[in-house]
Parts: sequence; C-alpha cells; structure tokens
Amino acid sequence: MKNIVVIGAGQAGAACVAKLRGLGFDGALTLIGEEPVPPYQRPPLSKAYLLGEMGLERLLLRPESYYREAAVDLRLGQPVRGIDTATRQVILGEGAIPYDALVLATGSVPRRLPAAIEGDLGCVHVVRGLADVDVMAPGLQPGRRALIVGGGYIGLEAAAVARKRGMEVTLIEMAPRILQRVAAPETSEYFRALHRAHGVDIREGVGLTQLVGTDHVTGAVLADGAAIACDMVIAGIGIAPATALAAAAGLMIENGIATDEEGRTSDPAIWAAGDCASFPYQGARIRLESVQNAIDQAETVAKNILGAHEPYRPEPWFWSDQYDVKLQIAGLNTGYDRVVIRDGGNARSHWYYAQGRLVAVDAMNDPRGYMIGKRLIAAGVSPDPALVADPAQNLKPLFQG
Repeated sequence: MKNIVVIGAGQAGAACVAKLRGLGFDGALTLIGEEPVPPYQRPPLSKAYLLGEMGLERLLLRPESYYREAAVDLRLGQPVRGIDTATRQVILGEGAIPYDALVLATGSVPRRLPAAIEGDLGCVHVVRGLADVDVMAPGLQPGRRALIVGGGYIGLEAAAVARKRGMEVTLIEMAPRILQRVAAPETSEYFRALHRAHGVDIREGVGLTQLVGTDHVTGAVLADGAAIACDMVIAGIGIAPATALAAAAGLMIENGIATDEEGRTSDPAIWAAGDCASFPYQGARIRLESVQNAIDQAETVAKNILGAHEPYRPEPWFWSDQYDVKLQIAGLNTGYDRVVIRDGGNARSHWYYAQGRLVAVDAMNDPRGYMIGKRLIAAGVSPDPALVADPAQNLKPLFQG
C-alpha cells in the first residue's frame, strides 16, 4: 500500500494519520481539511474557548509542525469535490489525489433553524466549528438577551457561558424535558435546577414558531404564543452525520456511513470513522458523537488498513462543563429500566441499570464515582443498587479487575 488519503481534519482524521505513522506506515499520507486551520479540539469551543479562557494554540490537537515532521501532506481549506471509486481518486477543486485506501472522517454538520422561520437572520448562530464561535463570541455582552433553542448538552453549555458573560438567557426545549434524548429524568432535573439557580429561564415543552427581525434577530414567537425579545439566538438542535460525499460515491448510508465492525464501508478500499460513521454494536447499528469514539474508532481503522482485522469495541465516555459542575458520563444508557441516585452532597452520580446490569453512569462533580463506574461497566460487574445508593459505602473493592 503506497497512498492513504484521509478526508476530514478533525479529531478522527488527526488520530488516524498519527496512528498510521505510529504503526510504521511510510507511504504517502494525505490529510484533507475543509477548514483553514490544523485539526483542533471541538468540545472546548462551547466552553473555555467561547469564554476566552483558551486560545487557538491550546485548541490545536498538535502543532502544525508535527504534520511536516511526520511527512503528512496537510491540505487545509480544500473542500473535496468528489470521490472516483473506479479510478480510486479524490477529486479536489484543482487536481486529484490517488489512493490505495481512503478514510472518511467527515464528521457532522449542525442542524440549523429553517429560513422559513427567519433562521437565516443575522445573530442566529450554531456551535460547531471555530468560525461559528469566532462570529458568535463578540455578541456575548453583559445585559444582552440570548435565546437558546434546544436543551441538549450544547444548548445547556451555551446557556452557561452566556450567563457567565452576564447575559439574560431564555432556553426553550420542544420536548417535555431538557436532555430527554440522552439522559434520565433525574439528570434532567439536576441540570434544570442548576440552570434556574443561575438565572436561566428554562421553558420545556415549547417550540419555536418564528424569529423576528429585519437584518438581525430582535425577537421570537414561541409555539405557546409567547413573544420574547432577544439580541442573539443560539441553536443547539443537534447534528447530522456528514454523508453527502459518501452518498455521492455510492457508499451505503444507514444512520451515517455504514461500516462493518472493522470500519470498512461498502467499498473495500474506503473506511470511515468518527461522527459520520455507523457500526454494528450489540445486535444494532449505532453512531456515537464523542471525542472518545472519534479517536478510538479512527485508531482501529488505521490498524485495520494495515491488516490487523481488529473489531471495534467502543467503551463510551462523554463530558460537559456547566458553571462549576463537571459532568462525566460512562457507558450507554440505552434500554435502562432503573436509575439509582448516589448523593454525596456536592458529588452526585446517577447509575443506570438494564435488567439488573449496570450500563451507564452520569457523574456530577464525582470523578471517583465516574472512574469506578467506568471500570465496573468495562468489566461487566454490576454492584448491588442498595450499595450504590449509600454514599457511605466504598464501591472500589467491588472491582476486582
């Protein structure tokens, strides 16, 4: 194998090329990014970077010099026009790059508010890339009014940042509760109380009917008829896998770019990893949107391109910072039927069980509970819920691995 091309210079793409070089691949290696900056961390965009606590240099995953030293041909600011699977070439605006193996790490795209409700007005933002946050940041000024649309983690993080900047914040969620898609009611209740204690006006079960303004947004009409004034709107209504390039190339699409357990797509020369890729897991096909998945899946793909034939087995984890609370999540709560609360005061965790088996933990300012829960889940050990519910009980001895 002489030529490997990776499309997408995000967390997955950067992890893939680094792993390939680390495993001794010495052929031509190209990393193509649509943005004009080297690969960077996305999670801090809606947290420390938006608050001005982290600069661009700290945001970068590696110094740009790394790619030169590792002989990675880093092509920045170059959108890919298409993939010619017959001749195995990636088509750019000017010229083409041949490949023996191609990795799609195209990530995801934010869902935007539709133009039909004036979602294209000025000062209506999404939080996905560096450019999005750079445009948004100057508007975060004390006394201004922000409307957050969407009560998922991105929306809640944006609300926390806006309040820290002294803005008046209203957050609306169309579902009956915030975090409904990703967390138990107990976790929703915890974060609802946290945000209300910090002055956020949370309105659940309420959708957005119309934005108001001429050149830039000045207000909104909600589905319950309420009208609110705002100087800025931040839409945190989810993301969709970036599959357009793969679909145009004729690859199978199923909840993202469909891959087998090794990360190979329906074309044997093309692989996929990260937010854009779905893969088989416990009898279903899933797609994970997290830094951990992007790194681990991309590294597995790198190994398998070089012949390892290693199935990808995720060990999911996720994190979020809101005010002075660090949330750490281990596992997947899919199919849970019981939640056990371990309340240690400032340190609190919610333990998810499915038919008696521990499947996930939400830990709020409880790094010890998170680490123990993560190890228990990985080892297949399910502690007695009564022990978990008693914060005086030490759970560490339960883990024997």
